[in-house]
Amino acid sequence: IDDDTQETLGHMVDVSPDGLQLETAAELPINKDYYLRVELTPELADRPFMVFIAKSKWSRPGNIPYLFYTGFKIVEIMPDDKQIFETIVKKFGA
Repeated sequence: IDDDTQETLGHMVDVSPDGLQLETAAELPINKDYYLRVELTPELADRPFMVFIAKSKWSRPGNIPYLFYTGFKIVEIMPDDKQIFETIVKKFGA
């Protein structure tokens, strides 16, 4: 979710220690900073979401029309959110 606009940008399909990949319904501009809000489950954290700044680094079309993949690099994240993100990477990362 774009925390500035409250718009759903897409769904996280991959995660790494430095960033994440979203599957989106529209191509997103590259080299743009986004305040991303990631919804959390109780098994990941004791709060409903975290927010961090990530820069879109690349975007490419998917195999299905109107489907795109966009890679983001984390630019700024609070230390406690970084710990939660590391838990997500351990649980869901490739």
